[in-house]
Amino acid sequence: MRVLIIEDNPKMAAAIRDGLRGNGYAPDVCHSGFEGEELAAATRYDAVILDLMLPDRDGVEVCRSLRRRGISSPVIMLTALSSTDDKVDGLDAGADDYITKPFEFEELLARLRALLRRGDASEGRTLRCDDLELDLYTRRVARGEQAWELSNKEFALLEYLMRNQNRVLTRAQIGEGVWDMNYEPTSNVIDVYISALRKKIDRGSERPLIHTIKNAGYRFGVVG
Repeated sequence: MRVLIIEDNPKMAAAIRDGLRGNGYAPDVCHSGFEGEELAAATRYDAVILDLMLPDRDGVEVCRSLRRRGISSPVIMLTALSSTDDKVDGLDAGADDYITKPFEFEELLARLRALLRRGDASEGRTLRCDDLELDLYTRRVARGEQAWELSNKEFALLEYLMRNQNRVLTRAQIGEGVWDMNYEPTSNVIDVYISALRKKIDRGSERPLIHTIKNAGYRFGVVG
């Protein structure tokens, strides 16, 4: 899941970035409102974490501008200001949630998960396909009697595939959805991770879930 962090404090931005990476997200970081707005317009992000106090413009203005440009990604606004008026201004500008600094990273992660669940209220904490289950909270992956520990990137890739079941996904779409802005389209990294997932969730199964679509990409789901 791609997340854009717009935060001018390098230490805080790095801490949020590293925390998200450690939980399977693909975060991009920028430190100004104008840069953040342009990144959000150029790339589809699943969520935006937006600081209220930025050096070039405030987060309320950035959020309002994103909504005017038709960017519908959920926005969590970070602020050191706790007054009701400040929160109302941000929510009226199009923010979806507010979190007041200082905060525990687990709270930010929980709010982010809650926003991402809104697209499918029935999702809960578990994604399923056939007998494969992925627990978004414990990060446990199991199929039948077998369970695996996945790397952060393997987990992020499997989550993306499971959220897009039965769709043919190009490598470009997978790269955009799972990797950050440093992804190199000409590399074979996606194929390497797909192969690693296959060896775990499909090995020995009579119903493989990961399918290669010649000259197109991959499709995840049960055939027939």
